[in-house]
Amino acid sequence: MTGGGDRPGRFENPGIEERCALLKRVKTIAVVGLSPNPSRPSYGVSRAMQGFGYTIIPVHPAAREILGARAYPRLSDIPLRVDLVDVFRRPEHLDGIVDECLGLGLKSLWIQEGILNERAALRAVKGGIMVVMDRCIYRDYLQYCS
Repeated sequence: MTGGGDRPGRFENPGIEERCALLKRVKTIAVVGLSPNPSRPSYGVSRAMQGFGYTIIPVHPAAREILGARAYPRLSDIPLRVDLVDVFRRPEHLDGIVDECLGLGLKSLWIQEGILNERAALRAVKGGIMVVMDRCIYRDYLQYCS
């Protein structure tokens, strides 16, 4: 699964089958760092995931609505059940996001391509969260799961 294998203390992503099972299981994705700017990757990826039938919940401290959905300042402000947290924030923000996920009892965390914080990912895994890191959710969905 994640966070181990034959290299103790090193983060490893779940395999393709596990990632696809996750994407088939989830319905509601909270996107931390979802920008209201259509030219940003978070916007395009989230819009595409909406098109695949996922409910997208924007998490952005300054926005009221993104992609036709109400935005929330923090994960803890979301009144709905969240199946997966997808992160578009710099690596230094991941520790706080992991803290929030652990505190809320969330079970799945996807950290977008180009964002690496092994310490935070390992802490999440140790806390019972399935973590995918440094992979594009949209690309994985298209390439392996659709």
